[in-house]
Amino acid sequence: MAVPLYQAKAEFFRTLGHPARIRVLEILQDGPRPVRDLLAEIEIEPSSLSQQLAVLRRTQLVTATREGNTVVYALSTPDVAELLRAARRILTEMITDQGELLAELRSAGAGAKSA
Repeated sequence: MAVPLYQAKAEFFRTLGHPARIRVLEILQDGPRPVRDLLAEIEIEPSSLSQQLAVLRRTQLVTATREGNTVVYALSTPDVAELLRAARRILTEMITDQGELLAELRSAGAGAKSA
């Protein structure tokens, strides 16, 4: 029996639910990178990075190509980069809305103190 689409989407978003995986995907937006470059940019143990890269490969969010002794990772599709940009837009909007609400609360609180 096929997995319902909503369940597949939930599993997809669970894959994105690790900061190191998100960071790898963000770095790869700028183009393919060898593992050594990823290690230099992400403060993580090599074994942990390897584990997170394996998850991203298994879910086909990244591809791995061997060039001699070096493994180079890349986003599997530009849609991954677009998803990250959409998440940034959503988060920016949420933070802006929260900032406006906080300003309103502070303004209302200042009025209550002086009353």
